[in-house]
Amino acid sequence: MADTNIDLWRGLGPTAKNALATRDYNAGDMKTKLHEGRADAREVVGDALPPELRIPGVEVFHRRVFQQRYRGHFAEFAREGQGTPGKIGLWPKQWATALMFAGTSKGFHIHPPHIPAGTAPEAWFKRLFVDESDNYSLRPYDHEQWDIMFFIQGQAEMFLIDERAGMPRKKMRFIIEGDDMPGANNVGVIIPAGVAHAIRCVSSKDLVMVYGTSTTFLPENEGRIEHALETPTTPPDWEAYWNLA
Repeated sequence: MADTNIDLWRGLGPTAKNALATRDYNAGDMKTKLHEGRADAREVVGDALPPELRIPGVEVFHRRVFQQRYRGHFAEFAREGQGTPGKIGLWPKQWATALMFAGTSKGFHIHPPHIPAGTAPEAWFKRLFVDESDNYSLRPYDHEQWDIMFFIQGQAEMFLIDERAGMPRKKMRFIIEGDDMPGANNVGVIIPAGVAHAIRCVSSKDLVMVYGTSTTFLPENEGRIEHALETPTTPPDWEAYWNLA
């Protein structure tokens, strides 16, 4: 065991020692880590996250990646009727892939929640996620887009904000690792309609993902909030030259 009484920095001169600061990556409570982007996916899987910090309807579930020596690796996404998607009765109607180049971002996106006729949104969400939170048969998967996301390569920073009427505006921000980095941060994420979401590629590799949606793609259901980062700006000098008469 290391001797904790030893001055680790005794080999430095006084200028550096006086300016020295070390960072504790585990400092702060879980809410602080979720808001500052210092949380790992393994810290928000299932019941690991306290109920007061969870966004209702968001599910983060562990995936096991099997190393195949000399060949690569293998991992399942989900089995219909089993695991977390099976528990909540969600199975996608459409599957898609996406690639994000290293250093790029995507979002924020949001999908419109379905509100039954004659029902106030606040009352509907209270019934759905508070009063009858375990009654998954109430969820209108066929009428609103829920996303289920898996990450195959690279590292993603995921941002989630609950924007549903009457719901506390909770935020979650955490790192997910792709199948090429097998470990506890390999997860699937389920995102309800009404929860704004954004993804940032934070590794030197391109980010590859596979995702399913509870409904098929409809352009009118793709709401965009603060998405300017998706479009890289051209250098001002280029713009000036381009706009010359």
